[in-house]
Amino acid sequence: MLKTAIIIVTYNGLKWIDNCLRNLDFDKFNVIVVDNASKDDTVSFIVAHYPDVTVLKQTDNLGFGQANNKGIRYALDLGAEHVLLLNQDAYLMDNVLVKLCVFQKQNPQYGILSPIHITADRNKLDSNFLHYMLREETGMFYSDFVLGNPLALVYDVPFVNAAAWLVSKACLETVGGFDPLFFHYGEDDNYCQRISYHGFKIGVLPDTYVVHDREDRKQNKAPMFSPDYFKHARRKYQVVFGNINIDNPIDLKIKKLKKSIVKLKLQLKFDRAASVKKELTLLSDLKPEIEKSRILNIKPGLHYL
Repeated sequence: MLKTAIIIVTYNGLKWIDNCLRNLDFDKFNVIVVDNASKDDTVSFIVAHYPDVTVLKQTDNLGFGQANNKGIRYALDLGAEHVLLLNQDAYLMDNVLVKLCVFQKQNPQYGILSPIHITADRNKLDSNFLHYMLREETGMFYSDFVLGNPLALVYDVPFVNAAAWLVSKACLETVGGFDPLFFHYGEDDNYCQRISYHGFKIGVLPDTYVVHDREDRKQNKAPMFSPDYFKHARRKYQVVFGNINIDNPIDLKIKKLKKSIVKLKLQLKFDRAASVKKELTLLSDLKPEIEKSRILNIKPGLHYL
């Protein structure tokens, strides 16, 4: 019996949750849903159709990371040795989870293991996953498939998104949970940075697959200095300056922004100077939070859990 828990964070997930849950083996794995105060019938549907699922219903939307932390803590208290963090719009194929668990148990240096992500029609790789695998360490992932080379047992990557992460208990005890600095998006980047700092590996198993059903969600580039621009800037600064693998260059960035404001004023570009000043204020306000995060994240422990 594999001591593994599957944790699914839901938020208005009625469209996907049946497909997500129907492929899970409730005899082998504990399934825990943490619902972020959904406004639709996600919770009532799960309760009615999947009585074996433990539902941790939240009164507020905690965001992706903090909701997962709730589920992880619950799973660890049950004695889980591995936790699979599974998106509500992701569907496991075949016996993928058994393969991931067995490999991680035999190779404990891999704090995170992921299957290959494919599209909902199951005809191609997920577009974002394609991008992540371009940074695969040996550079052989695509060549092996195209040229018919023997596939490696695992391909090491610096990052893969958290749609289907198998995380070991040993990793959680060292790296901790998701940093509350992030509400939604960026938390998986930060976690992968911390994984690397603490000496664990991130791997993709080439003979395992998960469907990531998100093709209809497109992201447009935010106009310069729009509300969305500042929202994305906040997340970018958190990811970049929260990276404990590098020295924190936040003061240098603040200095550059200050120089830009002076230069723009001298050029009589006062509106643009005001926008850059707003970005400077954003970064200055983030600085103490980021510095606090960095100090904690370099220490091993069950942080945030």
